[in-house]
Amino acid sequence: MKPKHIKKLLLSEITTTTQNMLDYVVNPKVDFTRNRKLPFEKIVRAIIEMESKSITNEMIDIFHDVSSLPSASAFVQQRQKIKPEFFRDIFKGFTNKLQNHSHSDLTILAVDGSDIQIPTNSEDKKSYYPSVNGQKPYNLLHLNALYNLENHLYTDVVLQGKHDANEHSALQEMVDRSPIPKALVIADRGYESYHSMAHIQEKGWYYLIRIKDGTRGIKNGLDLPDEEEFDVNIDLKLTRKQTKEMKELFLKDKNHYKLIAHSHPFDYLPTKLRKKDSVAFYELKFRIVRFKITEDTYETVITNLDAKEYTPTNLKKLYAARWGIETSFRDLKYTIGMLDFHSKKVMCIQQEIYAHLIMYNFAEMITSHVVIEKKQRKYTYKANFTVAAHVCRLFLREKTTSPNLETIIARNIIPVRPNRHRKRILTGKVFHSFLYRVA
Repeated sequence: MKPKHIKKLLLSEITTTTQNMLDYVVNPKVDFTRNRKLPFEKIVRAIIEMESKSITNEMIDIFHDVSSLPSASAFVQQRQKIKPEFFRDIFKGFTNKLQNHSHSDLTILAVDGSDIQIPTNSEDKKSYYPSVNGQKPYNLLHLNALYNLENHLYTDVVLQGKHDANEHSALQEMVDRSPIPKALVIADRGYESYHSMAHIQEKGWYYLIRIKDGTRGIKNGLDLPDEEEFDVNIDLKLTRKQTKEMKELFLKDKNHYKLIAHSHPFDYLPTKLRKKDSVAFYELKFRIVRFKITEDTYETVITNLDAKEYTPTNLKKLYAARWGIETSFRDLKYTIGMLDFHSKKVMCIQQEIYAHLIMYNFAEMITSHVVIEKKQRKYTYKANFTVAAHVCRLFLREKTTSPNLETIIARNIIPVRPNRHRKRILTGKVFHSFLYRVA
């Protein structure tokens, strides 16, 4: 897909969604009814194209004519009239246009979540954390994402306040509404859940989920070999019925019968049962696979992939690909600028989060189609995404041409060094305040 075509798809999606503008403004009878320097579509593009500068500098970059340059105050007032759902729907529509949903190909998706620190706001109870032991108060949003590991695109997201964050329900929501006909979901520990597995199974998809390797979680409730490596098929019938006969089966045949407590959500079993009701089952067929990853380290995964086609070695390689979503979060926050917000209001912050996701997909799609010349080098090379994202913004603002865009991206490359292992450095969450923003 050529950069011009990708740009055309994005602008077309903005224009099409703008036709239903009244569905996305706070006050349909008043908002955007007068002609101003910042009409609806202009302010939408400005938010999508934003970097990490102050609002005034952003306006200077966007408006070439000084006579039409709006003030920062005018921009803030206009943006507050737009609901974040507008940017969410542009993100979804644009992303769907970038992907070919073939019924024969298996789309490989990773799911994960990431916390986003936002300006401190004590009135937002869903995200506010008060001061404890001298620590400053802060607010957190939680971004749940489905990420296409082959196309390097975010396919869907769910935003939650950190206090209300539920990664299981977010995954189930994204799976249920996805237009992708056939997919594999790869997930880390924390996503192991019979309920999520059932949602993926009902969708006709596959899953590969790393599970806890100790005495807690799904593994602990099954009879598994006392060996370091194994591959065991499980045919499990889930039920909420607790008759005397069923209780005996739960204890004697753990690999075939499992009780789902009434307090645990499970959409495919009745929540209320009477004594005279017959036993209702939901069947899950899967494999528990344990394999070696280092000399003294093992991992356990749960999957419904076919054992003949997907051996433990293949599963190990597949799961390793999940790391792509981790690096994408880094690019989204630091390269695209999701740590730098231009408002303290949650509604406006949500606008910018969806806008950054749009820009990430726009830049990744263009970058992935730029040809990197192969030479006799020690390493394989790829485009430098930091440079690519910057020049893609210039391209969207009509400040560079498509040939120049491709030339710059092709010239700025970095080596791909596979199988690198280094100690992970964990640092505290960083939020760039308004007073110290890099202009």
